[in-house]
Amino acid sequence: MSSFLLHPPPLFSQRYDWADVVPLNQYDSPGPVVQISDRREYEDATGYFRGIVKAGEKSPRVLELTESIIRLNPYHFPAWRYRYATLLSIEASLDEELELMDELAVAGTVFKMYQIWNYRRLLQTRVKKPAAELTFLSKLLEMHPKNYHTWSHRQWLLAYFGPEGNLWKDELSLVDKMLENDVQNNSAWHHRFFILWGFSAQIGAEGDAIVSLREIKYTKCKIALAPDNASAWNYLRGVLTHNSVPFSSVSEFVERYTLSYDSFGPDNSPVKAQSGGACPAAMEFLADVYETEDSNKSIKLWKSLANKHDTKRGKYWEYRIRRTLEVTDRHLV
Repeated sequence: MSSFLLHPPPLFSQRYDWADVVPLNQYDSPGPVVQISDRREYEDATGYFRGIVKAGEKSPRVLELTESIIRLNPYHFPAWRYRYATLLSIEASLDEELELMDELAVAGTVFKMYQIWNYRRLLQTRVKKPAAELTFLSKLLEMHPKNYHTWSHRQWLLAYFGPEGNLWKDELSLVDKMLENDVQNNSAWHHRFFILWGFSAQIGAEGDAIVSLREIKYTKCKIALAPDNASAWNYLRGVLTHNSVPFSSVSEFVERYTLSYDSFGPDNSPVKAQSGGACPAAMEFLADVYETEDSNKSIKLWKSLANKHDTKRGKYWEYRIRRTLEVTDRHLV
């Protein structure tokens, strides 16, 4: 718990420098169904916040007040919004504000909240220091490698400021490092696709064809490390689909993982399963290949998934079987 919550500052109602502000209590209808019980400090701060907003005041003390509210309740969106308007109005240091946001982002669970990231975006559109922001995000990802908000903000930053200043140059090596640490980091796989094809300028002189071949090989090696990793299989699908490469082009590789795990990986190394037996993701992939070639083979795989290898999604596989049979029947009529 932060020192602010352990040792909160004096109430605003007890401070002489706030004596000129008339606090406004939150309106509650008579006999509310659920009575909200707030901390005394929070009720005090929000009462003065409502008074400040009514008066339209924007001053340095408003920054102190909104910081107190945000520390007590980071979800208080009006406090974030009014704070930003106050910063611009009084021309406060945005660099110092970013330092405060850095402190808040690494404290507790604030980094998991939409509000702070939306606020950082607003600040970055003003300060325009994306390189420093990327450095901070990299440090945060070391602590929380799968946090959705951090990855999302990173992608926004890259897209907003574009390729100028070599912002993108270290992104692929970052993802390589993240996947070396945890091959099942779905956020890192998503970011890999984003930096290669979500922003086409990053393909460079190599061209789509060369990069897609490289990425297919890369993904095969990662699948060999963890065959049951859905993230890698989804990435493989994405690479093939984006580059209009038929799924059947990797059928030989995929088939190995639909058998028992005494087969071999893309580099002829023994394949080890996490769950033993055939890999459901590989079976699904191969069934999709067969669907346009031999529906009977697809149905056989779906039945195996429904009855043995992926029973949690049994109803879905039964639906796929029914749909395929209905299409086949229509073609026979």
